[in-house]
Amino acid sequence: MGTMTTRRRVSARISSISESATLAVDAKAKAMKAAGRPVIGFGAGEPDFPTPGYIVEAAVEACRTPRFHKYTQAAGLPELKQAIAEKTLRDSGYEVDASRIVVTNGGKQAVYEAFAALLDPGDEVLVVAPYWTTYPEAIKLAGGVQVDVVTDETTGYLASVEQLEAARTERTKVLLFVSPSNPTGAVYSAEQTIEIGRWAAEHDLWVVTDEIYEHLVYGDAKFTSIATAVPELADRVVILNGVAKTYAMTGWRVGWLIGPADVVKAVTNLQSHSTSNVSNVAQAAALAAVTGDLSAVAEMREAFDRRRQIMVRMLNEIPGVVCPEPLGAFYVYPSVKAVLGKEIGGTRPQTSAELAEVILEQAEVAVVPGEAFGTPGYVRLSYALGDDDLVEGVTRISKLLSQAR
Repeated sequence: MGTMTTRRRVSARISSISESATLAVDAKAKAMKAAGRPVIGFGAGEPDFPTPGYIVEAAVEACRTPRFHKYTQAAGLPELKQAIAEKTLRDSGYEVDASRIVVTNGGKQAVYEAFAALLDPGDEVLVVAPYWTTYPEAIKLAGGVQVDVVTDETTGYLASVEQLEAARTERTKVLLFVSPSNPTGAVYSAEQTIEIGRWAAEHDLWVVTDEIYEHLVYGDAKFTSIATAVPELADRVVILNGVAKTYAMTGWRVGWLIGPADVVKAVTNLQSHSTSNVSNVAQAAALAAVTGDLSAVAEMREAFDRRRQIMVRMLNEIPGVVCPEPLGAFYVYPSVKAVLGKEIGGTRPQTSAELAEVILEQAEVAVVPGEAFGTPGYVRLSYALGDDDLVEGVTRISKLLSQAR
């Protein structure tokens, strides 16, 4: 008889990865909808607008272009990289040579490749919580150690230099800086950005900065690129961005990474083995997007701003819900801590994860619990959906939670 093997079927490294909570909630909501239930989904961070027509036309034309039927450079089409360099200068005042840009399969690949290139096992990354669900998994896959810097609604979910310094150790290599933030919509002022950037430079830290929501800021808030604001970071900053949110192109999967030459070379080598080039048709669409004007995003931003104000007002009218006003992105992140432990519709949810389940089953509304973002006691709702659905969805939540006793 052969000996029984106890070897794992799936590696420990990959087994430890959690499914994307936001995509899981979205999938469950869509399944319930397909089964005939009138579910309203606040789960996925996805503009409800179609991709602008001129971008789609550029993709159609690319399909007819024989050179796009073949492999192209792993780091991206030269004309797209040049356009991204010009767009970066236009939008954030950061001057970069096209050779220091890698075009990636969406922003998520840029996140993964940045940490894969920078981290050795045991290197620590300071991550402001609440954080987007993909960051921890990318850090973990690279062998890094995530160190949470927890913020809450009392500071508008902004971290201070004092908090960052308290979390720093001799193993700290990277600060992850995200403004505007997913899931909270927090936006750091120019002064706060400069203070944090100078602190990072003083301690020889790398800064990985995710700027994908750069154009989605509201009211008096202004987007400030930490790379531009703190020039002394130039050799230790990696910028992540993409077309998904600005141009309603989530399904096209085009992002990019900007960094020093050695990091870009390492990332290009990695990408040459993992995916080769990004789809040429999608790159042609992205080229049309980044070289076009920003009128499409201006229209979307106006709609998002209106919805943001409606949602914040309605949520704050619900007893036990505290919702700070987000200044960027398209999410609200209210505290539901005062609702937990109360009886709601015959159940008594003790956690925000349990509450999200109750809201989905009884109100037929999908929200993402704070557990997914590192801070239990909260839920995230996206306001990137139609006005009527938004009002109906929050009204249902309000009716359900108003029963809490």
